[in-house]
This record gives sequence, structure tokens and C-alpha cells, in this order.
Amino acid sequence: MRPNILLIQTDQFRYDCIGAHSHALVQTPVLDHLIAEGITYSSAYTPAPGCVPSRNSMLYGCWPTRHLAIANNGTEAPRPAHADLVSFGTVLHAAGYRLTCVGNWDVHPASKPKDHGFSTHLSESVYPAWRAAKGIAPVPHTNGFWGELDPYATPEQTALAWGAEQVINQLREHQARSSDEPLFLQWNTSEPHLPNILPEPYCSQISPADVPPWPSFPDPLTNKPYMQAQQRRSWGIDSWSWKEWAPIVARYLGQISLIDAQVGRVLAALDELGLADDTLVIFTADHGDLCGGHGMIDKHYVMYEDVTHVPLILRWRGHTARGATNDAFISHAIDLAATFIELARAESPQQFVGRSLVPTFDGSTDLGRTNITSTYFGNQFGLYSQRMLRDRRYKYVWNLSAEDELYDMANDPGELTNLAQDGALREVLADLRLRLLAWLEETRDPILNMWTRRQLADGAKL
Repeated sequence: MRPNILLIQTDQFRYDCIGAHSHALVQTPVLDHLIAEGITYSSAYTPAPGCVPSRNSMLYGCWPTRHLAIANNGTEAPRPAHADLVSFGTVLHAAGYRLTCVGNWDVHPASKPKDHGFSTHLSESVYPAWRAAKGIAPVPHTNGFWGELDPYATPEQTALAWGAEQVINQLREHQARSSDEPLFLQWNTSEPHLPNILPEPYCSQISPADVPPWPSFPDPLTNKPYMQAQQRRSWGIDSWSWKEWAPIVARYLGQISLIDAQVGRVLAALDELGLADDTLVIFTADHGDLCGGHGMIDKHYVMYEDVTHVPLILRWRGHTARGATNDAFISHAIDLAATFIELARAESPQQFVGRSLVPTFDGSTDLGRTNITSTYFGNQFGLYSQRMLRDRRYKYVWNLSAEDELYDMANDPGELTNLAQDGALREVLADLRLRLLAWLEETRDPILNMWTRRQLADGAKL
């Protein structure tokens, strides 16, 4: 049987901000229950901690170094993916799936869902007009990027609630068609991406006084690339203490609880319509969020766990294990693309390089990776190439134009101490560099040339 697929992809959702993932304050009863009914992947990583690169990697099933949509729109390097690539949507449509997208697309302005097999796109861009038609004042933006209370809307009148309602309507239409045509329904929320502007009770659900600092805060940034201190200065937050961060984090956590409630509405509709047993539900994010981690904001110019580690939850009743935690290294965007193709029983496009998650549905099977990789290219503050490789013990970050980074993830999970210059770990660093070099060669990364190769192969690196 080919299942319906409901993909819920949030924007900038940290792995550690789900109750079942041991966060002490955030309230996520729906996601906690989804994990209890399905599988959570505890070592899922984004191929690139940026919206456009990550989303294109899922769409085309390949690394950003192949599709080359490497930066967000409105930056110095915006460009569409290579025209020779085939998207998973095109393949699923040809295989008989009906595809619908609700919410944010954020692939490229010239590339629309209907170019990739989607029959319907219900864009969240219509939400302000929907809100005005209801007589609700516009969303306030008096506090800039830092978020605030929306005093005009109820939780049922937010963009998240609007999106949930569109998803539910699409499920109802699918159920009413009574055809054998399976449904692929993708809901892309813009939340919990800052600014978190949300109504009560969510805005003040958590008191800032109760919010503990992230394990990565504070970070003196000793022996770390200058760009990280520059980012703090660029944002105007280089003097902030946790007192300034705590209200922002509290609203971020409140936004996650609002997401949780709206996901609950969608999952309840699946049950009510009799579609739950025939639907693979996927909850994930394009990447994480610093949100005060390392004293920084957003997600740029770093490869910390705050931004590379993402939530990934799967539930297909009767097919996925219940209450399982799988710690296999997952490159979530490209592996999900491969999973969609296998579930559709279609032929994988040539450029797809992910590993299908179907073999892991038993909750225990590993995909055979001994390390995981991620990439970064720069964004609105300029181009800046980084490549990351981590295994179960260490994380290595190759910064081509800055100091390298090496973290002992077992003893320093907050990634506070850069060990790249520690002579006792010289052999560890050399091994990680050679492993990264092999991956760059395998993926034909265009950053690799006769000069950059020396940095990895010969240690010609700061």
C-alpha cells in the first residue's frame, strides 16, 4: 500500500524544544504523543542551516553543492537550482500522487509548487487579507525581530491556525474524493522563526524568569572565528546578558506550544476522517535556531547543534514502531526525499543521494553512516564557506577563510571550547579532515580544488 504523506515542516525549530526531548518548560503534548505513537530520530541533521538551501535539498534530493541554490532570497547569491534536476514532486505526481502545499514555499521566487507536480498551493501570503476580512487589526511589528504580544488575535485567528484549517480542508477534500489516488500534503509553517508575535495565553505562557540559559550560553568565543563575534555586533546584541535573551526565548517556546496545538487539530482531523491509519505523518524543520545560543541570533555563520540538529518524527500506524528512538545519523532533507520516492514505488532521479528511511521504520535499523555532514555558504552578511563533519564523539568544522573548529561532543555538548589547536588531538583532527575530504570528493563539492585540498590533506590550516 502506498500511504498518504503529511509532511509538516516548520521553520527554525530546535531539536531540544520538544517536551519528549527533555525540555523542562516547553509544553508540547501533541508532539510528545506523536513520538509515543511513532519514531523520533535523535540524530537528524540538516544538509544546510538555511531555509532555501535546505528546502531545495529536500525538493531535489541532493546536497546544496549539487543544486547550488546556496543562499536565501534577497542576498548577494540568490539563484534557482540547476535546471537539469528532477524534483520529488514531479516524480510523485507522475506516480499518481495528488500533491498540495500549504503555507510558505521559500525555494525560489521563480520556482513555484505547480512547477513540481503540486496541483494546489495555498500560500500564507493571503493571511493578512484573511485577517483584515475578519476585522482583525494587522499583526503588530513594533519590536522588530525580537517579537511581542499580538493583542488583536485569538489563537484561532493566527497564521498558524489559518494554515491548520487549510490543511484540514485539504484532508476533507481528499476523503470526499474516495479515489485510490494517494495524497502528498506539505504544510510549511513560517513559525517558530523569530520574531515570535503571538496572542495570549501563549505569549506569557512561560515566565522569562523561569527560562534557563541554553547549554551554549554564555560563550566567550575564545579561539573561535572572528565572524561569530562580528555577528553579535552586526545584530547589536554583543553586550546582552541572559536577562535580555530570556523574554525572547520564552516567546519562542510559547510559539512552539501554539504550533503543537495546531498540529493537534490536524492530527485530530486525520482520525475523524478515517485517514490516520493510511497516512505517514512527518514532523520536522528545515533547520534549527540559535535564539540566544552562543549569545547569537538566527542561524548564520556557525555549525553549532543549535542550528544543524533538527527534530524528525514519523508515525504510520501499523508500519512504524511505537515509542521508538532511533539514533542513526540522518541527513533529514535528502533522506526524506529518498523516502518519498520509495513509498511511491517510483524510480529515483539520478541526482538523489539520500538513504530511504523505510528500513528504519522498525525503530532500530541503522542506515550505516558513521558520521554526518552539513554545509554552509553565507547569507545576508556575505558569503562564507563552511563544511561540517561529526561522529559520535567529535565535531569538526572546516572554515575555509577562518580558524577551524573542533569540539568534543561527549564532554562539551554546548560546544564552548574549540580544541582545533590542542596538540593532544592532532591525530583526531587529521582523521576528521581526511574523512571530510573523502566526502567532498564523493559529492564533487566545487569548493575542493588544488589549493583548498592542502588545508585538509596536509594540514595547511589555521
